[in-house]
Amino acid sequence: MSAVDHALVKRFRQEAGDRIAEQRRLDQVRGVAAMSSEDERQYARAVIAQILEEYARTEINAGRTPLDAETEEQYAAAVHAALFGVGRLQPLLDDPEVENIDINGCDQVFVGYSDGREVRGDPVAETDEELIELIQVLGAYSGLSSRPFDSANPQLDLRLPDGSRLSAVMEVARRPSLSIRRARMGKVFMADLVGNGTVTPELAHFLACAVRARKNIMIAGATNAGKTTLLRALANEIPQQERLITVERALELGLDQFPELHPNVVAFEERLPNSEGLGMIPMAELVRRSLRMNPSRVIVGEVLGDEIVTMLNAMSQGNDGSLSTIHANSSAEVFNRISTYALQAAERLPIEASQMLIAGAVNFVVFVERRNNYESGGRLQRVVTSVREVNGCDGRVLSSEVFAETPDGRVVPHAPVSCIEELAVHGYRPSGAWG
Repeated sequence: MSAVDHALVKRFRQEAGDRIAEQRRLDQVRGVAAMSSEDERQYARAVIAQILEEYARTEINAGRTPLDAETEEQYAAAVHAALFGVGRLQPLLDDPEVENIDINGCDQVFVGYSDGREVRGDPVAETDEELIELIQVLGAYSGLSSRPFDSANPQLDLRLPDGSRLSAVMEVARRPSLSIRRARMGKVFMADLVGNGTVTPELAHFLACAVRARKNIMIAGATNAGKTTLLRALANEIPQQERLITVERALELGLDQFPELHPNVVAFEERLPNSEGLGMIPMAELVRRSLRMNPSRVIVGEVLGDEIVTMLNAMSQGNDGSLSTIHANSSAEVFNRISTYALQAAERLPIEASQMLIAGAVNFVVFVERRNNYESGGRLQRVVTSVREVNGCDGRVLSSEVFAETPDGRVVPHAPVSCIEELAVHGYRPSGAWG
């Protein structure tokens, strides 16, 4: 895209946007049904082609050389991306090897690749103001409701159309900043995670049987460890006939995007307050609401606050088979992390009460790590290194590590599973030393 003049792209985008808006207005006046999103994209392509043809004619009339066919195609793609995609970010999002994009102002772009490389990228906007405008457009059209990004709302979290997660801030740093974490695996299965080394075949078999046996599972790990990808894969082990309700701060899981796998899904997204501070529907309320909507299972994308108490209550009251993710540095640390969230919640549960609640609600904690695999040239890899079974409570949560990592890096059965008979009903056949 080096041959593209981004000022010219901006001009073409403005012209195309004006013509599309005028067509919408004419359709409304004539009583014609509004174009579908796909029809509008097709119409935009025709408009962009017309604008480029007019530009070529103007250049020829002025005695200048018009754009060659290849450069014209680049301009057409750039204008379309500016209208419907994410502008100059689009080439990075189109690259399947890009893992993360960090932007500290319009011209400080850092790109992380799946092979471990970290490289400096090209600017994504001419000015910081233009970068803010781009983020504002994304906030207006991504998710279920418009999410403002301005002085009154200086932070934004949302899911991009391709499933990537965007987090942006302004006026709390010297320059507007955003991070994009790519969702490189949308439709993912346990077999895929076995293939890329995230789980061993036996561990994948164990986890799939635990899901089918309706065990409540918390997936733990650090930021960008692969928790959401593992959650998607586990969700795809849920039988098709079950009704799933997902609860998230910003839509990311996308289980409702694959009706062939999950035909009956309702995806809830936290609603932020409007400019008057009204209309907010927090995660905890959405979890409560989900329980009134006849769910087979409730899946909470990421636990970060007081929704944990509502969720644990639901798990311990018969809503079995729930899945969720949580930030933690080890499988054993999860219990203290949950207790901390519960202590900060409106209910202000004391540590002892939250530990009892955990023991009655959570069956397994699965810990996933992100690490460099130096044997494969430093390629980043996500690996499930620990699975912990909750066994009860004696002032604190009692648990046993049923899968653990050996000193040589293998993840193997480590302790007997107390509910192995329930798992066996769903096909589990252990091959470890204690099987």
